Amino acid sequence: MQTCNQDRLQNKITAFSHFGATPKGGITRLSLSKSALEARAEFCNRCKKLGMDIKTDDMGNIYATIKGTENLPAISMGSHIDSVVQGGNYDGILGVLTALEAAETIITEKIKTRHPITVIIWTNEEGARFDPAMMSSGVITGKFNRDDMMKVKDIKGISFGEALEASGYLGSASNRLSPSKQAAYLELHIEQGPVLEAEHKNIGILEGVVGMVNYEIHTVGQSDHAGTTPMKMRQDALHAASILICDLYDKLSKIDNELVFTFGRIISSPNVHTVIPDDVRFTLDARHKDPAIVQKVVDVIKNLPTEVVKCQVSSKELWARKTVNFHVPFVDIVEKNVNALGYTGKRMYSGPGHDAQFVADVLPTTMIFVPSIDGHSHCEEEKTDIADCYKGANVLLNTVLDIDKAI
Repeated sequence: MQTCNQDRLQNKITAFSHFGATPKGGITRLSLSKSALEARAEFCNRCKKLGMDIKTDDMGNIYATIKGTENLPAISMGSHIDSVVQGGNYDGILGVLTALEAAETIITEKIKTRHPITVIIWTNEEGARFDPAMMSSGVITGKFNRDDMMKVKDIKGISFGEALEASGYLGSASNRLSPSKQAAYLELHIEQGPVLEAEHKNIGILEGVVGMVNYEIHTVGQSDHAGTTPMKMRQDALHAASILICDLYDKLSKIDNELVFTFGRIISSPNVHTVIPDDVRFTLDARHKDPAIVQKVVDVIKNLPTEVVKCQVSSKELWARKTVNFHVPFVDIVEKNVNALGYTGKRMYSGPGHDAQFVADVLPTTMIFVPSIDGHSHCEEEKTDIADCYKGANVLLNTVLDIDKAI
């Protein structure tokens, strides 16, 4: 078994934590911002020193490649370097840095591979500056229209196209990820949840990404004065919404113990403390790997009453995604290497979305998870122990080498 260099990996993590650093130890590194461009430049400089060939495509995705001994499509690995506002130093970037460390190990240890080995940085995965999330991998895999994405603007009115043009990373569409150029894709990521740590597992062996639905539920009543309207005469839209939330919580909790659901956003109008709310909208996000379970959630929503406490009730789907299953032979290789390295692993599905779920439509793909301390992510407290980062890098490296031999 081959192993990476833990000290070298720690150096990478520390170095990149300075780009967009926040006072409380996290980062704000929005896509194509100054700090994101600084991180990209550091990545490219390190790759050039290793003798890697660097290309960018028409979405600004970066491909840094080691030549193989044969004229074959590349085995690719990577993730993203952009963050949410006041995010952490591991989400996305750890997938890039462990991939870079695996590539550096292949180069410094003079390991010969038949396939080229490519490290990818995906542009605008978080969607924190430009909506939607996973924008560039979505364009590359045909989920989103490029022209539409170029027009998306941030809160300052700067379009994605303008930011990409100014970044210096606008490349050619001919460099895009495709089955003719890549043979496989692997993505290491932090779990962003508490399960691996709670179960004392070193590695998450990802079988796929769970399907989900997101609905907005709308209640409409009548605004009146809070001090003069008798309770029995009110049409309180927030009261109606609270009844629905409690009812939904009770019904969904009984469907399946692996179903997760969240009432994540509530908008109450007119949102004045002396006025009875007349218009309330709340969202319901539900996720499960089994499409039949997700359909049961939809059925519950569709069967909501049309009127609650004299308020009108309606619902609409905001978005949905189907469960994505990763390439089983690659999943098995990951598990084999977890065991061979003496680590503990757990087969699991991802709740959050990742670029890998889009790539899985066009390339054989899988993912590797490492634990998140206390389950924290998308916050400044986000952290993964370096020993777990190192173990993840070793699994990634050996999986790449095994795939190189197998395909």
